[in-house]
Amino acid sequence: MKLPTVSFHRATEKLLAEVRACELCTAQLPQGPRPVLQVHSNAKILIAGQAPGSKVHQSGIPFDDPSGDRLREWMGIDKATFYDSARIAILPMGFCYPGTGKSGDLPPRPECAATWRAKLLARMPNILLTLVIGQYAQGWHLQASAKGNLTDTVAAWRDYWPKALPLPHPSPRNNIWLKRNAWFEIDVLPPLKKRVHGILSSL
Repeated sequence: MKLPTVSFHRATEKLLAEVRACELCTAQLPQGPRPVLQVHSNAKILIAGQAPGSKVHQSGIPFDDPSGDRLREWMGIDKATFYDSARIAILPMGFCYPGTGKSGDLPPRPECAATWRAKLLARMPNILLTLVIGQYAQGWHLQASAKGNLTDTVAAWRDYWPKALPLPHPSPRNNIWLKRNAWFEIDVLPPLKKRVHGILSSL
């Protein structure tokens, strides 16, 4: 696989700096803009999530919360590996904390995907596996191949494997879903861990 050139890396870093300085949604963000993402031209695994929560907004570190602990457990990797941007990219649908509504955090701001997503994905030509977390990411990445709801999409994971894997959100809010769908940990997580290990061990 051909590695990106120095000029390609520099262009990626320039774009990333522009994203981190983005203030497009300032008026709609209750705590102001703070884009949180992890991008590198050499990354092999992409985590396509939803949007940062309040804790991640404060730290500026993606998945720096119980959701991240569970996601790393699902992947079978430690924090050092997870936060190695040359291995793993983290690109939520919304880069900034959107605030809370009546039933939890609000949906990701749509301006992020419309303005930045395609440009950033084009800077990561070596992605071998995309973990597609939650309905908003699945709607964007899987498009018409997504099923009627998240459960059906995750249950049909073999339709997207091995290039992509739809996942429920690893938030503790989904504990009930995980208990009701015990097949997920039995059928999905072992292949996921094996594929992640295979990709990372080849670097």
